[in-house]
Amino acid sequence: MTKIDVISGFLGAGKTTLIKKLLEEAIQGEKVVLIENEFGEIGIDGGFLKDAGIEISEMNSGCICCSLVGDFGAALHKVQEQFHPDRILIEPSGVGKLSDVTKAVVDVAQSEPEMVLGSAITVADATKCKSYMKNFGEFYNNQVENAGTIVLSRTQKLSEEKLAEAVALLREKNPKATIITTPWDVLDGKQILSAMEKTNDLAQELMEELRHEHEAHDHDHEHHHDHEHHHDHEEACGCGHDHGHHHHHDHEEEHEHHHHEHGEACTCGCHDHGHEHHHHHHGHDADEVFTSWGVETPKTFTEAEIRHALEELDTGAYGAVLRAKGIVGTADGVWIHFDFVPGDLEIRHGAADVTGRLCVIGSELKEDGLKTLFGV
Repeated sequence: MTKIDVISGFLGAGKTTLIKKLLEEAIQGEKVVLIENEFGEIGIDGGFLKDAGIEISEMNSGCICCSLVGDFGAALHKVQEQFHPDRILIEPSGVGKLSDVTKAVVDVAQSEPEMVLGSAITVADATKCKSYMKNFGEFYNNQVENAGTIVLSRTQKLSEEKLAEAVALLREKNPKATIITTPWDVLDGKQILSAMEKTNDLAQELMEELRHEHEAHDHDHEHHHDHEHHHDHEEACGCGHDHGHHHHHDHEEEHEHHHHEHGEACTCGCHDHGHEHHHHHHGHDADEVFTSWGVETPKTFTEAEIRHALEELDTGAYGAVLRAKGIVGTADGVWIHFDFVPGDLEIRHGAADVTGRLCVIGSELKEDGLKTLFGV
């Protein structure tokens, strides 16, 4: 299978630097073909690519977006036939419309069963978002609106307030994309690739934890309780915090029972659903509703603020919170990783993430209250 990633962005945004980082740190060992066109930035240095074993397919027929019907499709077919790559990177013209390029890729992939559109990425200079939206609306906004991931460059040059303003402008145009706001020099290329491919999903991580704990809990019940008692116990739970840690396990049973009913069809990923994610899980009982709420934010926090917020989650004022997890930055560049289960919280320092991320899972969550609690 050949993944096709389209990496768009205006001139000077940093497409070449991003591609280099991905090649050096994230996709070594893959057979990669880079398709460029002669407009825009000078392509990646040929010597670098040859040393890395990368083949370059230059398009000399003009801007990709000006020759979609014939040459572009022919080029993709030729690349597939000649190289059978694991991945094709397409770097369109800086003023090309991302929607045109991705449509062309999809059209080709329909006749090439081994090809699939992987990621549609837009690299955007954080310091120029506002002026570019004003002055180059049609082309610039198209790149923003059609991206699955927006990789912001030069974010270290902005204050937290200015960065938040830039992200808000992008969110107006694209509420669903992952927006990478962390400076690239503190990120590994693998983290950026994971964000592009939507594999760094907090909600999914929490769901997996719940599934494993549910399986372990079920196994324990098989050894210590009969089947009838298990159901009576589950029905008796009133879903209140009075149950404490015991209540925590009952919720896991209810949530995972529903989860298995829906199987893999329910993706429930924070990034798949954009800046703010909430997904309702309806079980057999009309009162059984679980919500996953997630936010991506460049906002920085102090450890005291995070500790206070997590302690508040334990009061029941924000719903019956089953899990909370997050990775957020601080003003001094340290990154806080936190995990919460009822009655227990863990806060530690760890690696940077592509942007600050929070996820809360529970029953009858007060989403407006959670926004206020975390200040997002």
